[in-house]
Amino acid sequence: MGMVQMDDLDRKILTALQENNRLSFAELAELVGSSAASCMRRVNKLRSAGVIIADISLVDPKALGKSLTVVVTVELDRERLDLVDDFKRAMRAAKEVTQCYMVTGDADFVLIVAVEDVEAFDVFIKTKLYTNANVRKFRSMIALDRVKFEPRIMV
Repeated sequence: MGMVQMDDLDRKILTALQENNRLSFAELAELVGSSAASCMRRVNKLRSAGVIIADISLVDPKALGKSLTVVVTVELDRERLDLVDDFKRAMRAAKEVTQCYMVTGDADFVLIVAVEDVEAFDVFIKTKLYTNANVRKFRSMIALDRVKFEPRIMV
């Protein structure tokens, strides 16, 4: 998908919705200086164009007992397309993996893993990484402090 053409009002709408996507169209209109009908049309256009891809609630992992966040770099043994796709599929299915990026550089993938504790992370690596014959090696880094977590995109 290419870049979608947006004007200043679209950008104001996106900024407001990234801050609070539970706003009514009337509240959104008041914030961005437009009408509720115009905001509704524009939001629907942004959704159908794929600019807005989901309306979600961000949940604090610690509130659910996931107090350990681990950044894992993974290097695959072979980079055949079918094997890469298999790894992607496995990471999408792994409930512990909250983010997975295919990257350039020394690693092939970077994972963000949220688990209860070190024992749960040990189970994850034994069941999801050691069992994958295409994983050459991985390195894990336990997050000590989340300095910045900004799921918003500057518009």
